[in-house]
Amino acid sequence: MSAEATRPGVVITGIGMLTPVGTGIAEVFDAVCTGRSGLARPPEGHPVAGSIEVAGMVGALDATGIGSGPERKTLDRTIVLALLTARAALADAGLVVGQDVRPDRVSVILGGVGGMSTLESQVLDRAARGRVGVSPYLLTGILPNMPSARIAIEHGIRGYTSVVGTACASGAQAIADGIRLIRSGEADVVICGASEAPLFPTFAEAFDNARALARDWDDPSQASRPFDRRRNGFVLSEGAALLVLERAAHADERGARGYADLVGYGVSTDAYHPTAPDPAGTGATACMRAALADARIAPDQVGYVNAHGTSTKLGDVAESHAIGQAFGTARPAVSSTKSLTGHMLGTSGVVEAAISAMALNCDILPPTYNLTDPDPECELNHICDRPLLTAAQYAMSNSFGFGGQNVTLLFGRSATPRRHPAVAVAGTQDDHAREENTP
Repeated sequence: MSAEATRPGVVITGIGMLTPVGTGIAEVFDAVCTGRSGLARPPEGHPVAGSIEVAGMVGALDATGIGSGPERKTLDRTIVLALLTARAALADAGLVVGQDVRPDRVSVILGGVGGMSTLESQVLDRAARGRVGVSPYLLTGILPNMPSARIAIEHGIRGYTSVVGTACASGAQAIADGIRLIRSGEADVVICGASEAPLFPTFAEAFDNARALARDWDDPSQASRPFDRRRNGFVLSEGAALLVLERAAHADERGARGYADLVGYGVSTDAYHPTAPDPAGTGATACMRAALADARIAPDQVGYVNAHGTSTKLGDVAESHAIGQAFGTARPAVSSTKSLTGHMLGTSGVVEAAISAMALNCDILPPTYNLTDPDPECELNHICDRPLLTAAQYAMSNSFGFGGQNVTLLFGRSATPRRHPAVAVAGTQDDHAREENTP
């Protein structure tokens, strides 16, 4: 019997990421398991210093070899993040386009809002200097397809290349689209994910003026507290994360091992409101049920849900209702790692997908930090304070965006697992201890 007949069709063989809590999946997973927060006050001189109180920042980037001459000055941060992350993801997968896979059998799909910080700076330059202030490289700095296009150019990729624009669900949507391309036979390899650089004044201040961001926290690391009664908004963060998805048989043929198999996905739309979630969670419930149906597994087979959990009043309650409706009497362990990373918009879903894969790989489920007083309207089987040691067979990750965009990804253990050094996690709890400590 062929490998394709006995295995799920899509496996994650490479991960690259630049996030507020670290670089690379091992460092990021260690951070979310040990409680190392990436949230801080923007330092003096940072573009959003004075605009917002707390943010998740990646730090300086080494853009050596990216762009040249005058073009480099208008190379948006989203592009730099994407190119660096793509290099890391392909290296992690041990895959060279043109050597390990035909260029026309590789696709690139990225989510993100594009280079709006470049647009803002150019508008200001034009206001100050007139026509001469507008760079001819403006267009290649702001177009939302530029991160994916530049990845294709750098690596000689000639297959399907696209950009997804479904707000905070866009990174997860890119992964779902990647699954479809591989299942349909259109690609053997898909590089997919998102790159977001929203930490510039106009964008940040729009969220803050909408009262969506966390405020009035003396300790910035306490500001993001999903499902907690005291939550008062999310923390805006930047970052990029890309996965290398492969057709399982293709990975097997070249001896590649996987972090996890992607066994199902669901996509839905609330059709309710431009920004607010459906309070009944109807669309999100349908999305999770669609992922379960696609994977042909029952709710009680899922051991872990990495929630969208942004730390907003309405969003956390709506998602809690949706999880309860989708799982019924089954009560999977639930956590939101945004308590440490903040909300990286479209990138969050990709980071959380990678974390979900590592949770299965390492038998460790990361907790929600700062969840000290659970909101009774968010009644779930929360993992609080410290990780849970358990061998879950399936994990789910949710991503929701403005416009009522919902995406759910479902992961299974890899048939050829890639082993990482044990994550040094102090104070972990086993299933028995957790039953006694769960709020």
